[in-house]
This record gives sequence, structure tokens and C-alpha cells, in this order.
Amino acid sequence: MPTPETTLSEFVTDLDYDDIPVDARDTVQRAFLDTVGVTLAGAHDDAGETAFRTDGVTPDDALTILGLGTDRPATKRALHTGTASHALDYDDLAWAMDGHPSVTLVPPILALAADSDATGRDLVTAFAAGFELECALAAPISPDHYEDGWHATATFGAFGATAAAASLLDLTVSETKHALNTAASTPAGLKRNFGSMTKPLHAGLCARSGVTAARLAREGFTADPTAISSDRGFWDLYGPAVRDEFTFGPDTWALEERGIHVKYYPCCYFTHTSIAGTAALVDENNINPSDIERIHVRVAQGAADALHHADPDTGLEAKFSMEYTVASAAVRDRVGLTAFDDDAIDDPAVQRVRERVDFAVDDDLHYDSHEAHVRIDTADDSYERLQENPPGTHDNPLTDAELRAKFDECARRAVPEETADALEDIFTALADCDNVANAVRNASHP
Repeated sequence: MPTPETTLSEFVTDLDYDDIPVDARDTVQRAFLDTVGVTLAGAHDDAGETAFRTDGVTPDDALTILGLGTDRPATKRALHTGTASHALDYDDLAWAMDGHPSVTLVPPILALAADSDATGRDLVTAFAAGFELECALAAPISPDHYEDGWHATATFGAFGATAAAASLLDLTVSETKHALNTAASTPAGLKRNFGSMTKPLHAGLCARSGVTAARLAREGFTADPTAISSDRGFWDLYGPAVRDEFTFGPDTWALEERGIHVKYYPCCYFTHTSIAGTAALVDENNINPSDIERIHVRVAQGAADALHHADPDTGLEAKFSMEYTVASAAVRDRVGLTAFDDDAIDDPAVQRVRERVDFAVDDDLHYDSHEAHVRIDTADDSYERLQENPPGTHDNPLTDAELRAKFDECARRAVPEETADALEDIFTALADCDNVANAVRNASHP
């Protein structure tokens, strides 16, 4: 029987655009558009801007932010763009890998696309290869791996980034296997750093690892052939004592069956259902925020593990605060980017409600369940709602208009409207683009 490393390397190497189901291709194109938007805005957030500035780079145009200029090494571009892509925590996620897939895939792909005259189809294929591989590697040890404190975006993402890079560089099966086994020595990322600049750095580091491992393998660099699956390999060290069997088949696509969830709010996904439920209760019952005496939220254990900041001091901490995000949903018309500006945190109306929010774990819910039960108590009445999912799930996606509105909200923070519109055209029809780097260059400097 072939090893998991061989099976996955053959999949990555053999995958062609036409092999990818049509619905999966559409999912990937939407993921690119969404990720490009949040990356443009994230480059001007603290973590993103600092990552660029540390290497003397000013993120002043789309070509620079997206890592498609060739003035820096590809590894640095992957690091900078990857950090920016996750800086706002507005990027997508997938439960199939218990993390944020696109920020592990789009930055290394764009960094290498600049050097390879890659087409849009090449980018879609590389993304699909990386996504399927990181989900396959996550399956035997998730969600235990995440529960133990690892940030799955960074750990599984290192492999996804490597697979995407190997696809774009057209590595052989042997080279791809060496790249993946080299990457097995790079995964890192601690949940303890949620709510700080280091969390988005995780995405930058795994993007850099993927580019590094693939380029080393192309030059003949070697690794143990079973550094993932054998004794003291990745699964042994990063997973539970007893793990599930590895299964992988060409007829099963995680992109179709599990998909990608696009964020509607720029904060930790474990807050999203509670935000949506709170906003719906307030709107449907015309609740005046000043009348709220208590908000009770019951959620899964995963939320309790991720949300550390009951009384946040910064916008970054507020993204990981159930209390703050729920209070914002009760008080504000929209929990958007401006809700997490540092000077928005001390809004007296929001703070009054935040002090009245409590959340508890519902032990009947699966660890990473979306579901939330919200009850709002006022002096005169109580209002309850069971919210099963947030907006933007794979099965109930944002409309094209909502996705474009989110892209505009983000992109126009960073680039002129004309450039934002041109980028939207490129990535909405990514598969039709003959040279992505040139197209973005023309959009950046018309």
C-alpha cells in the first residue's frame, strides 16, 4: 500500500484544472476574491503594516500588497501578504481543517505566480490541490489537535501552502513528497496568541514555509519519506494518542462536501452565530439597547477555548471577545470593520451592554458547532432565539452582491476605486485570466 505521503503527492502532481468539479472551481474563485479584498485592507492594519515595514516595504499599491511584484524574494512576499491576509480576521474558514484555508493558500500562490507567468486556471488548480491536502491531513487528528491548543490554520496550513506551491511550480511526485515531508518540520502556531498580532503572523509564516519547502525540493532538497505518517512524525506528535484512519479518494472533494465559509463579520468565527442571533432579536422585537438588562449566550466548547477577552482593550482583543461582539450586535447597525477600531472599543453604549453579557458552554453541542442560543432580558420581557448558523456558510453562501459589497468595503480602504473595480473583475473571472501578475500590475498602475 502506498504511504499517505505518496498518495497525496500523486494527487497534487496529477491534478489538472479540468479534474476539479465545476462547483468546486466556483468556490475557489469566490475564495480568491474574498481573500484579495481582506488582504488589501489587512495590509493597513497594525499586523499587516508592521510585517511589511519590518522589511522596509510600504504597502502602497495592490501589486505590492498581493505579493505579485518581484522586487522582494518570494519567501518575503509570502510572509508579508500572508500576515496581511489574516490581520483583520475577516478571512474565510473551513471546518474540514478547523481553520482558515485561503490565507494559507492564496499568499504563497500569488508570491509564486509573479515568477511563473501563471494563468488563472493555474491558480485555481494550486488552491484546490492545497485545500484538499490540508483537509486530508487534518482529518485523522481533528478536532483534538485544535483542542490541545494548536492553531490549525498555521499547522495544517503549512502543508496546504506547500502543496499549492508544488502545484504551481509543477514539481514531480518525488519532489512534492520531499517538499511535504520538509514542511512537516515547520508547523507551529499557538491559540494562546489569539487576540494579538502574532495570530495573523501564523498565516504569513506557513505561507513562507510552503514556498520555502517547495523551492528547496525543486533544487533537490530531501526529507524523510514518511515524516508525516510514521512513528514520531507529524500525526504522532501533533495529534491524540489514538487517531482516525487516513482515507483519501479522488471522488470525494472537501471543497464540495464541506466547503468554505465566508465571514460576514471581521472577528473570530466562534462569535458569528451569536452576533447574528443577537442582531435578529433586537431587530425583530425593536429592543432598545438601553433597556437590556442581560444577554445570555450558550455555545460550543470551541468558542470558550478561542474567546479569551471578556473586557478587551484593543480591537485585536475585541475580535476574540464574545461579550464585546454580542454587545456591538445589540447596539450597532452593523458589526463591520469600524467596530474593531481601537477608538471604538470604549463606546459607552457598547460597554454598558458588554458588562451584561455572559456566555456558557452547552455540553450537548459538538466541540466546533456553529449553533448558539441567545436570550435577551429586559425589564419587561425576555426574548430567545436558537441560531443554527451564521451568514455565509457553504450551504447558505453570501450572495454575489453581498460578497462584492464586502470586497468593496475592504479594497477601497487600500486602493483607489478604479483599482478596486479592476481587481474585482480579475478575480471574479479568475479562470479566464491569461497572466494574473500582469493583470494585477495593469490594475495597480493603469
